[in-house]
Amino acid sequence: MAGSIFGTHFRIETFGESHGEGLGVVIDGCPAGLSLCAEDIQIYLNRRKPGQSKFATPRKEADAVEILSGVFEGKTTGTPIALLVRNTSQRSSDYSEIASYYRPGHADFTFDAKYGFRDYRGGGRSSGRETIGRVAAGAIACKLLQELGVTVCAYTKVIGPVEASMEQFDREAILTTSTAMPDRKASQEAEAYLTNCMEQKDSCGGVIECRIDGVPAGIGEPVFDKLDASLAKAVMSIGAVKAFEIGDGTKVAHMHGSENNDSFCMKDGRVIKETNHSGGILGGISDGSQILLRAYVKPTPSIFQTQHTVNKAGEEIDIQIKGRHDPVIMPRAVVVVEAMTALTVLDLMMDNMTARVDYLKQIYTK
Repeated sequence: MAGSIFGTHFRIETFGESHGEGLGVVIDGCPAGLSLCAEDIQIYLNRRKPGQSKFATPRKEADAVEILSGVFEGKTTGTPIALLVRNTSQRSSDYSEIASYYRPGHADFTFDAKYGFRDYRGGGRSSGRETIGRVAAGAIACKLLQELGVTVCAYTKVIGPVEASMEQFDREAILTTSTAMPDRKASQEAEAYLTNCMEQKDSCGGVIECRIDGVPAGIGEPVFDKLDASLAKAVMSIGAVKAFEIGDGTKVAHMHGSENNDSFCMKDGRVIKETNHSGGILGGISDGSQILLRAYVKPTPSIFQTQHTVNKAGEEIDIQIKGRHDPVIMPRAVVVVEAMTALTVLDLMMDNMTARVDYLKQIYTK
C-alpha cells in the first residue's frame, strides 16, 4: 500500500490495522536533543482512545505507547523514532458478516475495487484506529513546536445543531467535557442531542476548529506547497473529514473585497493586521497572526438501523451492523486534527530554514 508516508523533513510512516497485533509510526527527521518520554506521547493518545464516555465506542483499549528506538536517556538521538501501540481488545467476530457485503458510508467497496482483497476486521487500515500513529507522531511535533513558541489547540466547534460560543471559550473544558467543546453549556446541549441520536440508533456530524498561535510570518511556499494547501491535504487525509476551511472559509464567496481584506497597521514596531479574515495565511504564506482552520466531519457511518446495500455476489440485501461504534466522531478526532496540523506546520518551518542565506549563516557561521 502506497500513501502511508507524510512529510518531507519531519517524515512519518504509519502502520497497522484495527484488529492486527498493533499500530504505530516511524518518525524520521526528528532533531537530536529533544527531551522525550512515553508520557509525553501518552497524554495525546489518551485523548483519542476509546471507551472514555457513553459517546465513544465501548471498546476498551489502554493504547499504551512503547518507544522502540530513537530515544536514549530521555533525549531524542536524531535517528528514526519507532512507536508501537498494541491492540488488546479485538473482537473480530463482530465483523465476520461484513466480509461478504459493503457497509454504506464505509471504504469496503472501494478497498475491494482497488486491491481485490480487504481486511474486513473493524475496517482494517481504513479504521479510525489508524490515527494512533498520527497522534503519536503529532505529540512529538507539538513538543518541538512548543520549543519554538508555537502552540496548536483544536476543539469541537459544532455537534449537529449545537455550536460552541467563542465568548464562553474555556480551554480546560476541551479536555474535561465528553464532547471536547470549549463551551460547557453548549456541551450539555450537545450531550442531550447525542443521547437522542443514540436512542434513534443514529449518529451525527459536526465541525472541529483549530487555532495555531506563534507561527512567525514567512512559513509556507507560494505555489504548490502553500501553508493552507498543505494543511488542507493533512486534515482532509483524516478519514471522516469531508470539507476544510481557513479563516472565513466559504463566507468569503458572499463578501466584498472591502469586507474581506485585512488592513495592515503598525504595533510595537512590527506589521500586524487589524482583522483576520484570511485566517493567518496570505499567498500561501503565514502572515504572523493566528492561523484558524476548520474541519467538517461526517456522521459515523456505523449505525444500528437497518440499511440497504449490495453483497459481493451482486445481490441487494438489507443489513444491520453489529460491533462497538462511536455515535459521534468529533470528540476523539479533535486530537487527530491537532496532530496533523502540528506535523504540517513543523515540517514547513523546518523547510523554511533554507529559504534565505542569512538563515543558513545563523546556523553555520559564528
